[in-house]
Amino acid sequence: MTTNSLPVRTEPPVRTPVEKPAGRRGDRRRLLRQGAGRQHHAGPLAYVLLVVMAVLSIFPLYWTMVAASTDNTRVSQTPPPFLPGPNLFSNLARAWDEAAMGKAMINSLIVAGVIALSTVMFATLAGFAFAKLRFKGRNILLMLVIGTMMVPPQLGVVPLFMMMSELGWSQQLPAVIFPTLVSAVGVFFMRQYLSEALPDELVEAGRVDGAHSLRIFWSIVLPVARPAMAVLFMITFVHAWNDFFWPFVVLDMTNPTVPVALTQLSAGYVRDQSLIMAGALLGTLPLLAMFVVFGRQIVSGIMAGAVKG
Repeated sequence: MTTNSLPVRTEPPVRTPVEKPAGRRGDRRRLLRQGAGRQHHAGPLAYVLLVVMAVLSIFPLYWTMVAASTDNTRVSQTPPPFLPGPNLFSNLARAWDEAAMGKAMINSLIVAGVIALSTVMFATLAGFAFAKLRFKGRNILLMLVIGTMMVPPQLGVVPLFMMMSELGWSQQLPAVIFPTLVSAVGVFFMRQYLSEALPDELVEAGRVDGAHSLRIFWSIVLPVARPAMAVLFMITFVHAWNDFFWPFVVLDMTNPTVPVALTQLSAGYVRDQSLIMAGALLGTLPLLAMFVVFGRQIVSGIMAGAVKG
């Protein structure tokens, strides 16, 4: 007896798609789908706010130039002038001679440059230690460093002046430089930046290769920290250049910095406001020139650090 067997219909196996590891092209496509890389156009309100902020930022410098280009009588009038006058270069020459601005600028350049370089180097070293090295008492030391920011610097003026006198540095530039070779703000700033921008894997890879801490700092930490170091250098340089209180206490008019020299212009019975503004403009020009020269590198460094982070 024969039985007719019907053919059995088999379904083809269902293939599950294998996810390929996303490479650079996959990441780029995914970011493009999410809207990354598109050019966002600002609205009219954004342009209005930008123009207002630009005007408010530039107006003090413009008013300084206007006041420096007129005479004292015209500056004191109501309403004051809003257009530059013809006496700009003559007032600048008078301020340069009466305040000894040449020597003051050299002293300020030395003081601000040394303080900025030392602050950047020491703050980066300390920030790397607090961010990536493990040692006993690390958190306690960090809290002590942060705690120094809460102490007003005016409280230490008298003992610090006595210390500088004992060292024989009174009326000399080292008395201004050495008390500010490093700042707690710089240490905290570099610690926060390196905690986020420096991966632990890079430090561990350096350890595996047999590099010691200073070698890791020189070859790994410095390239990563370069954007933050540029920002810290600019901020510290500007702060040291404009510092008035401590240089005024420890220096005299024979060896001044720029803010101390500017007090010579207001020492008379009748203050010449146009001459004072001319001196202030002379003291501001080096900072403007430095920012014009290095501003693009600093901004590009900040953006590069943000992309790496």
